[in-house]
Amino acid sequence: MQKLPTKLYLTEQVRAMDRMAIEEKGIPGIDLMRKAGAAVFELIQKDYSNEHLIIFCGAGNNAGDGYVVAALALKAGVKVDVFYLSTPSELKGDALTAYQDYLMVGGFAIIFDDNRVLKKGIIIDALLGTGSDRAVSGDYETAVNCIKQSKLPVIAIDIPSGLNADTGNVMGCAVKADVSVSFIALKQGMFTGEAAEYCGRIVYSSLGITDDVFNAFPAAVKRIDSFKLPKRHRCSHKGHYGHVLVVGGDVGFSGAINLAAEAVLRTGAGLVSVATRPEHAASINVMRPELMCHGIESASELSPLLNKATVVVIGPGLGQSQWAKDLLQEVLQSGKSTVCDADALNLLAKEPQYQHN
Repeated sequence: MQKLPTKLYLTEQVRAMDRMAIEEKGIPGIDLMRKAGAAVFELIQKDYSNEHLIIFCGAGNNAGDGYVVAALALKAGVKVDVFYLSTPSELKGDALTAYQDYLMVGGFAIIFDDNRVLKKGIIIDALLGTGSDRAVSGDYETAVNCIKQSKLPVIAIDIPSGLNADTGNVMGCAVKADVSVSFIALKQGMFTGEAAEYCGRIVYSSLGITDDVFNAFPAAVKRIDSFKLPKRHRCSHKGHYGHVLVVGGDVGFSGAINLAAEAVLRTGAGLVSVATRPEHAASINVMRPELMCHGIESASELSPLLNKATVVVIGPGLGQSQWAKDLLQEVLQSGKSTVCDADALNLLAKEPQYQHN
């Protein structure tokens, strides 16, 4: 397995990478599938020894990955049970080849039924993968619920079945995995929405696809990785690490702005200023004297603070009053790099403003 990359991609982009690797780079699709299955089996051997495997296979390439894992396990002398949700006769292309390879080493698969009780082993989720974009239903819903009720360890191939690979939203129901093994590129939906509750530990393999393939597809989203933060020079000072202005905290919401400003301090900003209601300024300064707190009544008072800032955060405890609207407008017109959160997003949802990013 490889270190998790920072770039996140949409499902269609990853499919395009897969096609490019096959059609332009000459890598047979079955080779990519075998590498994917081998990566999963390597993880199993490393973390779970030779425990009984229970593999759930669907109808597409995700199922093919599952059959590769099953064949490798069988050849290694590991007990394997394979349950299919779609009959193997419906398999096509590389997935069919993987199934036939499994049969060649003496494997067999049986249809899943809802009376099945899973008592012991490691479950491999090869049901849906990234190919599904609709609510899980029918036998697949039954299988997902059976997996969840078993309380057994679960390894999801590519992404937990039922989790949208673009949004991280659950499509009706989803497998809760202990480990998710992502291939080719990390999917955006594994780090957004409800994904944290379903993906478990995320591990990754590029399947040997080269950087020029990834570079052909710009990633709109990146993970924040603390290891990417540059080391600080021992003789540096606070003036070298930016000045963040945090705007918000309408009457009654001083806690939100205080917590946000403290978080900015903790994550390494050199200087942090706060623009909030005047009645909150004193209490915030008492709690965190490192913060430069300014009480402001109107947007015009925000302008000199914006001039000094390198980055602006607006929204925590902002509210949706006229005061809040005026401050948001002033920030957006400043042209500063801005993070909008909480009520700033609510205000923008009511009155969208399109600006260059």
